[in-house]
Amino acid sequence: MEKERRLGIWEKYLTIWVALCIVVGTGLGRLFPQISDFLGKLEIAYVSVPIAICLFAMIYPIMVQISWEEIKGALRSPKPIGLTLFANWLIKPFTMALFAWLFLSVTFSRFLTPDEVEQYRSGLILLGVAPCTAMVLMWSYLAKGNMGHTLVMTAINSLAMVVLYVPLAMLLLGISGISVPWDTIAVSVAIYICTPLIAGYITRRQVIRRKGRDWFETKLVPPLGKVSIIALLVTLIVLFCFQGYVIVELPAIIGMIAVGILVNILIVFGAIYILARILKLRYEDAVPAAIIAGSNHFEVAIAVATTVFGVQSGAALATVVGVLTEVPIMLLLVWLCRATRRAFPRPPPAVGVASSGGKSDLNF
Repeated sequence: MEKERRLGIWEKYLTIWVALCIVVGTGLGRLFPQISDFLGKLEIAYVSVPIAICLFAMIYPIMVQISWEEIKGALRSPKPIGLTLFANWLIKPFTMALFAWLFLSVTFSRFLTPDEVEQYRSGLILLGVAPCTAMVLMWSYLAKGNMGHTLVMTAINSLAMVVLYVPLAMLLLGISGISVPWDTIAVSVAIYICTPLIAGYITRRQVIRRKGRDWFETKLVPPLGKVSIIALLVTLIVLFCFQGYVIVELPAIIGMIAVGILVNILIVFGAIYILARILKLRYEDAVPAAIIAGSNHFEVAIAVATTVFGVQSGAALATVVGVLTEVPIMLLLVWLCRATRRAFPRPPPAVGVASSGGKSDLNF
């Protein structure tokens, strides 16, 4: 039995730090808009360079803890992979379209113009068709999910997105001429999956070979965990700094758009989490499936929205609201997962399976 390490100040009060970073980021964006303007110009294929750097710093320490045995084991377990593909391509896009219509065209229609309704609905649909490939690695890590499965699922969803994104978006939007954001997808996959995976693999292999597994687990993993958390907090500041002015100046619009996103995340996450329990998946395998199902790839959605509808369009704004809504709610769902983990069957101990899934001893 692995000895549980004492929680440090970053882990023990993570919820407080997240809330403070959201407030700080929003305040900076409002008080110093020139900062967000400058950072906003630093992008490649609609992928923000500052955010990409922060996410790499957040994901790399997680990748270091993933062993190739875990990845091979994930590939031999089709149920979680099938479940996440089912959720991301047959459920979530359609439920997002449904809730976008329900809340924007029905519930809040008297507060919006027909053009605003159409634009905001389009943005939510573009958001719902794009499964997340970056932040889910952090959410699964915090929830003690199987990181091998999380990595395999995000990789498969990235490949599926290349084939399925445009047909589904065209179907649900009812328009044609949407182009695949190949450069955005390629840059995102390279930054969020390939590069940190390769760097993590090299680090893990070299350190274990030179220092031994015990030194790796006791001396390297704990400080890397802190780096990952700090990078998460810096990422939140940068994200909310970009859109701080929107939150302050358009709170009612933000709220109306956010309701559909929030409900869709909760419904899809809850359905997949419960279905995973019915299918008798281990908790460690159920977590990444449910978390990926509830998350969205905001870079791809923003790229398509700005290309098709324009940078200042309501569709682009709706995709940005997705970022602001998803981060706090996913942290809540991480806490919910950890609180309900005993409802899932516990597997017998297995070599190389729980190594990274059990490294995070974070408390919320």
